[in-house]
Amino acid sequence: MGAVTTVIVVVGVFFSYNANMGLPFVPTYKVNAELPNGQSLVQGNEVRIAGVRVGIINSVNAEQQDDGVTIAKLELQLDKSVQPIPENTTMTVRQRSALGLKYLLLTPGDSADGLPVGGTLATSQVKPEAVDVDQFFNMFQAPVRRAIQVNLAEFGGFFAARGGAINEILGQLPPLLRRAEPVTRNLSSRRTDLEGFIKGLSQAAAEVAPVADQQAQMFVNLDTTFTALAAVARPFMQDSITESVKTQLVVQREAPRIRPFLYASARFARALKPGADALGESAPVVLRSLNVGIPVLKSSPQLYNQLAPTARSLRLFGADTGVNDGLDSLIDTNQILKPLLSHVAPAQNVCNYLALLLRNAQNLGSTGNSQGRWVRAISVLPPVGPNAEGVPAAAPASGGGPNPGNFLHSNPYPYTASPGQPRICAAGNEIYTPRTTVVGNGDAQNTILTNDQSQAQLEWGLDQ
Repeated sequence: MGAVTTVIVVVGVFFSYNANMGLPFVPTYKVNAELPNGQSLVQGNEVRIAGVRVGIINSVNAEQQDDGVTIAKLELQLDKSVQPIPENTTMTVRQRSALGLKYLLLTPGDSADGLPVGGTLATSQVKPEAVDVDQFFNMFQAPVRRAIQVNLAEFGGFFAARGGAINEILGQLPPLLRRAEPVTRNLSSRRTDLEGFIKGLSQAAAEVAPVADQQAQMFVNLDTTFTALAAVARPFMQDSITESVKTQLVVQREAPRIRPFLYASARFARALKPGADALGESAPVVLRSLNVGIPVLKSSPQLYNQLAPTARSLRLFGADTGVNDGLDSLIDTNQILKPLLSHVAPAQNVCNYLALLLRNAQNLGSTGNSQGRWVRAISVLPPVGPNAEGVPAAAPASGGGPNPGNFLHSNPYPYTASPGQPRICAAGNEIYTPRTTVVGNGDAQNTILTNDQSQAQLEWGLDQ
């Protein structure tokens, strides 16, 4: 009894293991099928007609034809109940599950001739070309596929426990579908050219594909922008939209009146263009000025902080009665000194007589000859002769006397650039002309010494 039981178990296991390959001792109807591509079909996959299992794939082999093209050769083991199938039967490889399991779908044709045992369904009878779900999803890149997975998970959570709401939506769909019917009819019309529209979208998508990253960043920025706008959407943006209709009506009414102003603005812009071009050339100079001014402006707050106490001090200073008395005294002093300063100021500012005096004094103490400095030697040097030009006159200055003679040189009112006089500095700068009597300014513009001439004249006079 144990041996019999063991044999029965072994036979049952054998039949269970080979159930997908067909039961033994059961007659079958065997035919062959040729496919351009095996499309992941394996031995033991089902063969179906109208969704009903009618057999299995006994084997799948690759076969090279005479033209060098390699095809998939399938041996089909069908039930006798479908024998014979029409010889124009078509084949389609279909997806059985999302895990990749497939089956071969046979669609019998209308031919009266049946396919004999061992007959072959050619590759031309594969209609249509199958597109599997995995091939469809493989057209997306890996990040997109991951996003699709996330979307499926999120939508699954969205529909969970919402069966009643979904049923309510489905109950309300018929009126919508009735209204959608003419819309879909228009979309399917040749005049609508939906196919051309889709092709245009495809071309547009192909054009923007290289900048997809920039567009994605744009949507991120738009999200940030709209998040910020959400805070002012109501009532501010809502009111602006409501008032836009009134604004549009006002624009339509006022636009003809504004048109002359726009024409004038256009003429003004054309007239301003040369100035704008010149500004473009001067912009670097303006830029350098701004670069120089920026540090100054940065230090301005510190100056402003110091100006406040200074202004308060000036206000207190101005409110002091003693200051007013001092200013009155200063005004009186200025009135007294004004006549004197009107002569002294130009004499100094134009002629610089103070510097001339100091220079001559310095020359007296620093120049001389082998006998010593002029300021020390001139008082002890013997006279050149009586009534000579280098010594005090011993007779009237008539040019007479021993060589070289004494000639009068006198300018009691020299030009000092004082009010009413030409801006000439004659005093102390006259050219000394030997053996010639010179009285007054004369031709002052041609008798003014340069610094070098003045130095040379001083040395000549000391030498004399």
